Amino acid sequence: MKRKSKALLIVLFVLSMALTACGGTKEEAQKPAEPAKEQTQTTETPKENEVIEVSTVAQSDPYLKFDEGESFDKNAVYDQYEKDIGVKITNKWVADVTQFKEKLKMTIASNDIPDLMLVEATQLKELTEADMIMDITDVYDKNATDDTKKFLTMDGGMQMKTATIDGKLMGIPSSYNPYNFQYLYVRTDWLKKLNLPEPKTMQDVLTIAEAFKTKDPGGTGKPYGIAVSKEPFKIDTGVTGLRAFLNGYHAYENLWMEDASGNLVNSDIQPQVKDALKALQDMFKKGLIDPEFAVKDTEKEAELLYNNNVGLVFGASWTPAQLVKGAVKDGKVVQEWGAYPIPSADGKPTLNQIGLGVDQYYVISKQAKHPEGVIRLLNEWIVVDNTMNPTDDQKTILFGKDKKEKGSNYWLLSPLRVGKQLDNNGEILPKAIGTKDPSLLQTADQKGRYERAMKFIDGSDINMWWEPLISGPNGAVSHNPKILQNKEYLQNKFYGAPTPTMADRQEILLKKRDEIYFKIIMNQVSVDEFDKFVGEWKKLGGDDITKEVNEWYASHK
Repeated sequence: MKRKSKALLIVLFVLSMALTACGGTKEEAQKPAEPAKEQTQTTETPKENEVIEVSTVAQSDPYLKFDEGESFDKNAVYDQYEKDIGVKITNKWVADVTQFKEKLKMTIASNDIPDLMLVEATQLKELTEADMIMDITDVYDKNATDDTKKFLTMDGGMQMKTATIDGKLMGIPSSYNPYNFQYLYVRTDWLKKLNLPEPKTMQDVLTIAEAFKTKDPGGTGKPYGIAVSKEPFKIDTGVTGLRAFLNGYHAYENLWMEDASGNLVNSDIQPQVKDALKALQDMFKKGLIDPEFAVKDTEKEAELLYNNNVGLVFGASWTPAQLVKGAVKDGKVVQEWGAYPIPSADGKPTLNQIGLGVDQYYVISKQAKHPEGVIRLLNEWIVVDNTMNPTDDQKTILFGKDKKEKGSNYWLLSPLRVGKQLDNNGEILPKAIGTKDPSLLQTADQKGRYERAMKFIDGSDINMWWEPLISGPNGAVSHNPKILQNKEYLQNKFYGAPTPTMADRQEILLKKRDEIYFKIIMNQVSVDEFDKFVGEWKKLGGDDITKEVNEWYASHK
């Protein structure tokens, strides 16, 4: 897709697909998309002390709880940004988390984008080709502070490179620590009840899952062995996913890795995947997996964890923040969980699959009058989120008008959020929490986590049960130092913009992959169908993508 005309066709196609997927009204379906117009930058220089406006779109996260009288339209966070940096935040629309992506597609297709929005990597490329977003090289260079520039290049500048197309900075990476590992979470109270050892191998996992199914320690009458949801292979499935399970069999989800000859190959078609699928199929046959998992989203499947039907799940470091919904009831801890490294199926070290720490980007519309306002928001967020001792005003942005951490996740209201690309939480937090020594803390994040953990440990807030399971001496991140020291992780080798065939065929290939993976897991076809899938994957564009990826790799080694 090298010309704007083709980009326009993509835009029109996305609109038709989005309308179909969202079940729009008849009038909406019949209304044609306006063609992408030749756009020119329309920035204005603000007057001194003038408040400038930045429009965006918002996602109503289920973990965000508003204070009384507040909403997305009017809240203390927006007011504080306007007061501190002179940027008034407005929302063109707000959508539920389950509808946000589809509505964003429609917004892009109708060429009615806000000044600021968060998009996927493929959308970054398409918006660039459609000439709908701004080259922010100069506005970033002039308005980003030195601290901001340093913060976003802690990884050596790799994430910023992924946002650069043809030498132009087209977005701000929604950065996070790439060493974002997955773990195995197990009901330790059930292990004790059934006299089972803690899991050290993948065989232990299978044994525990079968025991939880057959002996029903939760007493529900409808037990399963492991929680799995309908999108288990996506990168953002931080709980009820199966990526970590694959990793235990040395298989990986849509990752570009080197083969013996040093060329890049796609992990989805490697033989180790077949081994992992065979194990999952065996679990399904034994009733260890919810037979309705293919139609349940993460939250629906997680109800089995909250309600004592399941006591084993793979997930990200923040998974305990979701498990707390079942672990704490009526002011009492009623479930006990443990966090463990991903076990291996054969004794060889498990390599935890990681990405580059960025898969989404904040982009600025070419029609934005005040792009410098977006960079102001970026600068302010980095300062606020990384200050060890925030001021009262900064606390408002993090916690709301009462300036107190109460688990309401007010920070989700900030329209532009970037995370630290590197941290030493796994080394610092378990020691600080274990010894109750705050002098060891080095960052604002560590301070916040320590304070939350202490609230649970000293009994002042039982609802903070989840933080010690993340950050405590035996919490999830306590395993990170060993993983990092021994380099027990595998990072995606491809970080370029989607190749031409990838942009055209990737969605089809992933859909085909998920279809055959699900059929194998659910015992609808033989595991040998995986071999046929490999051949189809290659013919449907996989070989062409592989060629393009390796051409890119040869020029970036």
